[in-house]
Amino acid sequence: MKQDMIVILDLGNTENTTLARAIRSLGVYSEIYPHDITKAELEALPNVKGIIVNGGPNNVVDGEKIDVGPWVYEAGCPVLAVDHAPAKCADTLEKWPEDEAELKGSLEEFVLVQCKAEKNWNMKNFIADQVELIKRQVGDRKVLLALSGGVDSSVVAALLIKAIGKQLVCVHVNHGLMRKGESESVVEVFKNQLDANLVYVDATERFLTKLAGVADPEEKRKIIGAEFIRVFEEEARKLEGIDFLGQGTIYPDIVESGTKTAKMVKSHHNVGGLPEDLQFELVEPVRQLFKDEVRACGTELGLPDDMVYRQPFPGPGLGVRCLGAITRDRLEAVRESDAILREEFAAAGLDKKVWQYFTVVPDFKSVGVRDNARSFEYPVILRAINTVDAMTATIEEIDWPVLQKITHRILNEVKNVNRVCYDLSPKPCATIEWE
Repeated sequence: MKQDMIVILDLGNTENTTLARAIRSLGVYSEIYPHDITKAELEALPNVKGIIVNGGPNNVVDGEKIDVGPWVYEAGCPVLAVDHAPAKCADTLEKWPEDEAELKGSLEEFVLVQCKAEKNWNMKNFIADQVELIKRQVGDRKVLLALSGGVDSSVVAALLIKAIGKQLVCVHVNHGLMRKGESESVVEVFKNQLDANLVYVDATERFLTKLAGVADPEEKRKIIGAEFIRVFEEEARKLEGIDFLGQGTIYPDIVESGTKTAKMVKSHHNVGGLPEDLQFELVEPVRQLFKDEVRACGTELGLPDDMVYRQPFPGPGLGVRCLGAITRDRLEAVRESDAILREEFAAAGLDKKVWQYFTVVPDFKSVGVRDNARSFEYPVILRAINTVDAMTATIEEIDWPVLQKITHRILNEVKNVNRVCYDLSPKPCATIEWE
């Protein structure tokens, strides 16, 4: 079922994503495009019921005031210009209301009344549309996907399996820096339950050997990233007839990697970080979804909750939570203590309440007592934060009995550990991760 769409043209507004989410909350699909969209690109978009020219403070690029092309006002659908004096006749709005109820009223008037858009944006329809688009793009050829086990790649895998089945080849690389049970979960869900064409590569020794003695966080990241690409390329060369590369790009990745009117926050490996001579055509079925929508998509596709609501996890995995040069004993302490933290947060009902929580093991020891004798072992640091956009973060106030139980279990079940600390540092001044 083709979903009606409202197009937002970015004319320097800083709240395009907020607007897109507000329109989707009305049950109508919305996408954001640059101000200089061509006539052909605009005409190629399906089921466009209305256009919002979203002006704002960043409407000057390279010293010149930007504007949309005249064809925007000739698209044959209602056009609303916000914080912008249109060159042609269109409805105008000086600025969006700050009050949430007023904003919803303005959007309902334009989207539902003037544009007559149907409320047909939901995950069931989205999945049906994407399955059709994937089949049309791929045909009878094959798609290769790096399946990390994270939310985005898992949802893309499930969507591609629904669309093309065995034409999808998933490669899961276990670099030895995964959380406890994650690789096993990927194999169980995708190979055993979804019958995916899955290639599992245990590269633990290879990665840990490369990382031996490396203490600098950025150097560790570079080694892990480069080695992952090498392993993935080696596996890809063993396969034949691969024409497409599946990617878990989502909309925030694109925003953070920069637009024509916004600066880059940080680069993402799947937005602009691919080699220019890439031999594959990309398949990115969730690139227009926000994180909560990706999770809703995964649930609709039948993925288990522990995979859909998996904690945010850095690409280098536990490699940046085992501080300094990675050693096997500290890596194991991070993995085991993290598993205990996750179990106890779930038991206390905190797993859905807290945005991100994990453990860190630093590369120093402290004096303690174990079995009535002096011990010299590592501390475990607990971190639990809440955030909306990951730009700032607050600390979750954990009930004392929960902290006591977590501490007791870690000290009694995790080897080489004699202290447990709770990190009370918000962002800023601290960052979310320690490295």
